[in-house]
Amino acid sequence: MATSDLIAKFILDLLENANGTLELQRATLADKFNCVPSQINYVISTRFSPEHGYIVESRRGGGGYIRITRVRSRPRQLIMHTVNAVGDSLDIRTAKAFISNVVNEGALDKRFARLILSAIGDNALRPVNQEQRDTVRASIFKQILINTISE
Repeated sequence: MATSDLIAKFILDLLENANGTLELQRATLADKFNCVPSQINYVISTRFSPEHGYIVESRRGGGGYIRITRVRSRPRQLIMHTVNAVGDSLDIRTAKAFISNVVNEGALDKRFARLILSAIGDNALRPVNQEQRDTVRASIFKQILINTISE
């Protein structure tokens, strides 16, 4: 198992035992895994991002810390949080991370998630200019999510 995977698993285990909020010191974690602090930053930025359902706060310096909070909410709230987090542009990799998070939290089922990814994928958006795809993808993605909770 790669060092990044070990670090991520360690943090996930700590988060689970800490009831969803955890404070870490970057240097202490780097010492534990015998790596540079930038590798800790990499793991946190790629695996504990808002797209994955986390809020990360960081303070640098001698007394600095990293606070990671797992966002747990009802399906409707999670979908609205996702809509608000998307912004005006969305690449397919980030869209997949958002979808994975809402599926893992039970806000959408896997079949519907696959349909969404098909609708916003590069094949579906082929007629759209490459420069505009991420903007169009964000718009479609947000509209589909909003319509899942509108009744």
